[in-house]
Amino acid sequence: MTATYNLPDGPQMPRWLRMIKFIGQPLKYMDDFAKIYGDTFTIRSTRSDKHVVYFSQPQALEQIFTSDSSHFEAGRGNAGLGFLLGDRSLMLADGDRHQRQRQLLTPPFHGQRMLAYGQDIQEITRQVSNEWQIGKPFKIRESMQEITLRVILRVVFGLNEGQLFEELRRSLSDLLDFISSPVMSSAFFLRFMQKDFGAWSPWGWILQQRQKIDQLIYALLRERRAQSDQNRQDILSLMMAARYDDGQGMSDEELHDELMTLLVAGHETTASALTWAFYWIDHLPEVREKLLQELNTIGVNPNLSSVAKLPYLTAVCQETLRIYPIAMTAFVRIVKTPIEIMGYELPEGTAIVPSIYLAHHRQEVYPQSKQFKPERFLERQYSPYEYLPFGGGNRRCIGMAFAQYEMKIVLATVLFDFQVSLVNKRPVHPVRRGLTIATPTGMRMVATPQVKPANTIAASSLS
Repeated sequence: MTATYNLPDGPQMPRWLRMIKFIGQPLKYMDDFAKIYGDTFTIRSTRSDKHVVYFSQPQALEQIFTSDSSHFEAGRGNAGLGFLLGDRSLMLADGDRHQRQRQLLTPPFHGQRMLAYGQDIQEITRQVSNEWQIGKPFKIRESMQEITLRVILRVVFGLNEGQLFEELRRSLSDLLDFISSPVMSSAFFLRFMQKDFGAWSPWGWILQQRQKIDQLIYALLRERRAQSDQNRQDILSLMMAARYDDGQGMSDEELHDELMTLLVAGHETTASALTWAFYWIDHLPEVREKLLQELNTIGVNPNLSSVAKLPYLTAVCQETLRIYPIAMTAFVRIVKTPIEIMGYELPEGTAIVPSIYLAHHRQEVYPQSKQFKPERFLERQYSPYEYLPFGGGNRRCIGMAFAQYEMKIVLATVLFDFQVSLVNKRPVHPVRRGLTIATPTGMRMVATPQVKPANTIAASSLS
């Protein structure tokens, strides 16, 4: 007897037309289909085992995130990232291998170890912001990328200066900027663009640059293994010291792929979130005033843990990640064995897409969802199926706490010294940047000295 399946309704437009909209207008793509088809809709394929089903209601997300992981293959859903991250990346792993890697990689991003990195984040933020010329427009995203890349290189790679640091910084910036450009963003979804016609072709240049970065990372691993310093606290050193249950450590190949994963997942995304935060803080003067008032309450020389606990600063970061979540969807899950979600019987091979963006714009959960209102996070707590900027279930981002902490330290450090204002006051709309959404690259701001109340004039910095 043949099993019968029922899938939600969905758009019937030609694939080429749908892909143009998906790549060029990713948020409108989801908004329009949700408006027509409701909470759940299917992007149908000519093959019955290749349908894509979007879910956004909390009940559905809870079912997906709490279901036995053996029902899904999430690693296979990310296979297109293999060229960038490597085949051993946590993002591409499933089953026991995913669980083992996750247990090994999670500890450095939590607790006192994570808090110890605050001074590094603050110092790097000052280094970059002090290079701004007062009154001269600059591209805020470039500054945020510089901060988050230096943080990754110092905190994760354990690099702060020297030739290897400079070569990695330059090579990684060049690669990530290129693959995130409007044209090359399409290559993530259009296989015909992934053709190597030599170093002068776009994809050939990407592969050549990737090879150069590989060589630099393996050189770092050889250098680190040859060192006898057992007291290093950077995340790479902690990863090298960690052991699986069988007593084995990670191979150089595993370390390489996890370093690339942490870099790609933690650099571009946090830079985009910070850029959006500065946009909203300037775009809405009442938000800026409330934030500055709160910062002024923490004294002349507050410690960084006090900064991280500020309620309104936390709410601003949360609302920034709600209204335009950097990742529009959580990890795609490929159905391994038929499963029922919200009354729909989904066959093997179906791709399940938990939509973070649509979940964050449900009017019954977030009234006036298109408005930036940090107060909503002071008024109530949201479940992990209503608010999920870092995904959910066993695939939730392991760097979630670190990213939130980094955002708060960077924002507080900059705002204590500078008022950062948009040059062009027109509203800014999200654009695709690789697999994420971000502000337009050319968005410019100008920095002026922050006017401090009398009780904080003596403060020269956060500490």
